[in-house]
Amino acid sequence: MKSYNIDSNGFYGEFGGRYIPNEMQACVEELADIYQPIINSPQFQQEFHTLLRDYVGRPSPLYLARNLSQRYGCKIYLKREDLNHTGAHKINNALGQILIAQKMGKKRIIAETGAGQHGVAVATVCALMGMKCEIFMGATDIERQEINVKKMRMLGATVRAVTEGNQTLTEACDAAIKEWCEHPHDTYYLIGSAVGPHPYPDIVARLQSIISAEIKEQLAAHEGRDYPDKLVACVGGGSNAVGTIYHYIDDERVEIILAEAAGKGIGSGQTAASLSVGKQGIIHGFKTLTLQDEQGNPMEAYSISAGLDYPGIGPLLAHISSQGRSQVVAITDTEAIEGGFRLTLQEGIIPAIESAHALAALEHLTFRPDEVVVVTISGRGDKDMSTYLQFM
Repeated sequence: MKSYNIDSNGFYGEFGGRYIPNEMQACVEELADIYQPIINSPQFQQEFHTLLRDYVGRPSPLYLARNLSQRYGCKIYLKREDLNHTGAHKINNALGQILIAQKMGKKRIIAETGAGQHGVAVATVCALMGMKCEIFMGATDIERQEINVKKMRMLGATVRAVTEGNQTLTEACDAAIKEWCEHPHDTYYLIGSAVGPHPYPDIVARLQSIISAEIKEQLAAHEGRDYPDKLVACVGGGSNAVGTIYHYIDDERVEIILAEAAGKGIGSGQTAASLSVGKQGIIHGFKTLTLQDEQGNPMEAYSISAGLDYPGIGPLLAHISSQGRSQVVAITDTEAIEGGFRLTLQEGIIPAIESAHALAALEHLTFRPDEVVVVTISGRGDKDMSTYLQFM
């Protein structure tokens, strides 16, 4: 049987690893040496799961969406990460990593954000733990995610606008990495997605795996079996997707469907569909599939969703895609908006536009009447209301 696990060097197959400047080596190696003993310790596990229960409100519900089920002729369950405190899956990872930072003796947290949900989650846990917080965010994203920016500032975070390049998530990552290189001793870089140099993809996957752990328990209670026939999740960097599939990666009974952002179309030059059209390259300290032009130069990613416009993909997801373990569906902006309105009108749930990509993927799939399908709703649509209203 194929294995999709990370190896001792931080690679998933040919993807992942650590490609970083010398000034980053010491702080990344320090984290690599200590993260597993910390995460696996009984003290960490007790603190983490107590906070997930009492602060975040976990377990998040697994909801049988009867109207969607009738539409597609199968049983469709929604994993309601949108009901978490702060409104998305991002809080799971933020809580876990700030506990790691505390145990490493760090005093200051920096982070990048695109749609702002990770930024809000980091600002939230920094307020909870009394730690200094700085969030790097592209100026374009600051403009289209104004409410989340105000939340971050209300929570006590400093939001630093990044004005280079396309002024979105890629540039925010670049700026945060540069800041970390300049202040490695007292600063912890709290990465929000399953990307970056090893060990970050593995850290984020382990912390977000609470999603699939709960799905197993909840399906056993609902269906008498702990696995679905299909798992569907949207992917940008991929933190909600790796959390959704973590405990099912080696279970070949489960089909994995990844919905990525096609933007204006995968052949348009305005896309974020790195799994569909990306080529091998290095970005933000790891090897993965990245958007490149015909000369091999990096391309800017585009999506209507501020959380999916990343020009690469997490190494675990690149690996399982290259091995044929997952089915990739590229969803255009228009399809995503339609998927968001469909859920709103049929189930009374307004999803984040990121999650709307996963819902739109259902239109591309076929189902048997006896199939059980789980779709992760990674976040709620409050932050995207101005975008939705443009299409009313």
